[in-house]
Amino acid sequence: MKRLIPCLEQDNVEIELILLIKTILTACKEISFRVGQGALSNVLGSTLDENIQGETQKKLDIISNQLLKDMLLESGKVRTIASEEEDSVVAATEGAPYIVAFDPLDGSSNIDINGQIGTIFTIYRAKDDVPAESELQFSQKGTEQVCAGYVLYGPSTMLALTTGGPSRLYTLDKTQGCYLLTTEQMDIPTETQEFAVNMSNFNQWSSGFTHYINDLLLGNEGTRAKKYNMRWNGAMVGDVHRVLSRGGIFCYPNDIKKPEQPAKLRLLYEANPLAMLVENANGKAFTEQERILAIAPSHIHQRVAVIMGSTQEVDECLGYLKTN
Repeated sequence: MKRLIPCLEQDNVEIELILLIKTILTACKEISFRVGQGALSNVLGSTLDENIQGETQKKLDIISNQLLKDMLLESGKVRTIASEEEDSVVAATEGAPYIVAFDPLDGSSNIDINGQIGTIFTIYRAKDDVPAESELQFSQKGTEQVCAGYVLYGPSTMLALTTGGPSRLYTLDKTQGCYLLTTEQMDIPTETQEFAVNMSNFNQWSSGFTHYINDLLLGNEGTRAKKYNMRWNGAMVGDVHRVLSRGGIFCYPNDIKKPEQPAKLRLLYEANPLAMLVENANGKAFTEQERILAIAPSHIHQRVAVIMGSTQEVDECLGYLKTN
């Protein structure tokens, strides 16, 4: 099996970007260890604080955020940092070539039940005409990402990564401390009979999306004429990992009962990196109206609806939204 660094060199990734990826993954190895220790290292449970999203912070959220932030600040490769757990951007090294955004621990609600959680990250080139302390560093479309990935902390620790070419899957060899290539090219099947959606939000969806889900639930007797299975992890990183591994569609549509904030997922450090991975695995990633990677963030915590996965199923879903 090939190690990560030779794979990146084979893909002609520049050395400074390789070093930055290595820094991120070093932090993720430490997070993986903390996650694996669980209650033994006193990292479970919530704090009394909320993040900028209004979400109660878990102890591991704060630890993971600090680990990533500290290592990126020390790397000398990063000009600006954005995180789900930070109110605003953090200026790092002046003149450094890259900016990094991340969700330090996606799926926090799964921490205390030993469920799937993960770290999502994205890398862009820094903008020389914008100060390091400005959010405008991240006013770049998802198509401008130079690297996108996540580390999934499950029974094994896995890395999904793309630097513009194929979406590849690596597994952490904990005996050697290195990531080994286990899937050279993730390839999402065009068709699927599996969907992931939070059914508890059923009465908060548009009529078009409700109609789509109803037709899936009707199975062989419905207009889709095939039986669908539903899967839901409660962590976007886990649900999208399943889609990348075996196909499916992941949906988090708008909440029509919350016009002031209809969407749940963040564009910059959740939707964009996962959309890049999905597209580079021959899948499709849209909001309810447009391609996710075509949107330039208006602010670092901007939220969008997400529909991504097998191309034919995404097209079917979008068709329901157009006609209702």
